[in-house]
Amino acid sequence: MNKFLIAICLVLSACASPTLAPVQQGNADKLPLSNAEQNSDTSNALTVQSIALTQSDIDAQALNGNAPPELHSVYFDFGAFQIRPEANKVIQQQVDFMKAHAGAKVMLEGNTDERGSNEFNLALADMRAIAVKKLMRVSGIDESRIRTSSFGEEKPRLTCHEERCWKENRRVDFFYKAN
Repeated sequence: MNKFLIAICLVLSACASPTLAPVQQGNADKLPLSNAEQNSDTSNALTVQSIALTQSDIDAQALNGNAPPELHSVYFDFGAFQIRPEANKVIQQQVDFMKAHAGAKVMLEGNTDERGSNEFNLALADMRAIAVKKLMRVSGIDESRIRTSSFGEEKPRLTCHEERCWKENRRVDFFYKAN
């Protein structure tokens, strides 16, 4: 099974290099979008949606009574793990919060829709979470404060079997914990 996951990762990395759009303007490492990404219409573009923060997600008292920015999810195109430019605002909010709260740690949970094998979806969800982690690191957050987890298709937000549900499930979620 490990050989299979490695093969999937190699195929995916050969097919599409990750586009990590820098959070901070003027960063020279910005990679171009693939032709498919450049030609996709705005209805297929990455979207951002807020989700509620519960008390169990973060110990506000340990963070000097300051709550984190509203939690967000970063959404991805089908079969992709590239960070789209539209995600910069969401990720920058997370980076700003973590810079302001040295005790905060974040868990990035990668998810996919139900299409594809379990092994493929776990690998893709992991690559999505790692792409967000890399962007946060480039923006100045220490790697030790960021954890990633891959759920593949196991934590769907919506369960219908059509595009309106699948696009909600192709995401990375941010979850905070105090020190």
